[in-house]
Amino acid sequence: MANQPLYCTPVQFENLLELVKNAGYKLLGPKLRDEVIIYDELHSAKDLPIGWTDEQDPGRYRLKRRNDNAYFGYNLGPHSWKKFLFPPREKLWSAKKQDNKLVILQEMAPPDEKMAFIGVRACEIQAIVVLDKVFNTKLAVYQQYQRRRESTFIISVNCTTCVNTCFCASMQAGPHVKEGYDLSLTEVIDERQHYFLFEIGTKRGQAISDALQLRPATETERDLAYKHVERTIEKMIRKVDNANVHALLENSHDYKRWDEVATRCINCANCTNSCPTCFCSDTEDIVNVDATHVDRWQSWESCFNLSHSYIHGGSIRNSAQSRYRQWLTHKFGTWWDQFGVSGCVGCGRCITWCPVGIDVTEELKQLQIEHDQKNR
Repeated sequence: MANQPLYCTPVQFENLLELVKNAGYKLLGPKLRDEVIIYDELHSAKDLPIGWTDEQDPGRYRLKRRNDNAYFGYNLGPHSWKKFLFPPREKLWSAKKQDNKLVILQEMAPPDEKMAFIGVRACEIQAIVVLDKVFNTKLAVYQQYQRRRESTFIISVNCTTCVNTCFCASMQAGPHVKEGYDLSLTEVIDERQHYFLFEIGTKRGQAISDALQLRPATETERDLAYKHVERTIEKMIRKVDNANVHALLENSHDYKRWDEVATRCINCANCTNSCPTCFCSDTEDIVNVDATHVDRWQSWESCFNLSHSYIHGGSIRNSAQSRYRQWLTHKFGTWWDQFGVSGCVGCGRCITWCPVGIDVTEELKQLQIEHDQKNR
């Protein structure tokens, strides 16, 4: 929807969340817990990490106080919105046997609730778009995901700050939100003013915003907000040559760099757990003692686990080298072949939350250097 940007005060923003809540949506968004910013249920705007920001580097995350009361002056924490759409663990179905003959199967439907995601960044919206391609394919529709997705209201926030692990600009995933939102906000705050530039993406977003009676933003207010977002691109110190990385990974199977990174990787799966697009899962059937009832559970899995590639006779990828190569090659390379997009959105979580500080952008750079040396 093409609409003129609107001007929204902090008080009006707080009223916005109340309107969304009163429309029957469960508010989910960023809040402080255990010295990180996580995603959890919000009761009002007061639950947001007001006045907090974060510092991130490879293997390092720290919160610190800002000198203002910005609502969205932080970057990203370890959680992604994936956990609400594709839960870490959920029951898929139950079956019970009656009279030793009849088996009754009951599929589990997700809770019938509407969710509102508050403060979704551009890279995170792109990650949800990627998951849509994974779980809503014509060959296999993940119905639980689809139901949750259809009942989700998204309020996005354009990034006016970044941390040292961000590289969304080179992945064409941010910092400006371009699609997939109901309402989009850009926060502007300095010593003179504090406001949100408010943009409408859908009819249901329009219905919520109409009740606020917001005035149109002036050209000056609009341009200042957009400048803050554009400056964020200039601050990013990491990038990926996204145009050439597929071909690079396709021909790097025997490169020595894989051996080097394998000496550092501890196969903890932090990167896949924090990644907003990793979708591997496993299933487990839990049967009661007399074999009359069974529950099938689905849980997140990681290609860094030996069990992920287990078939009869053992695991296909026994070494840390092969598992890291599988992950990076799929994420930046063969994901294109499967879904027509990259599996990475440049959020940088895998860099920040890697205990040993492995940097995917550096690994790709070193693979490119080795490739160039081999092909002189």
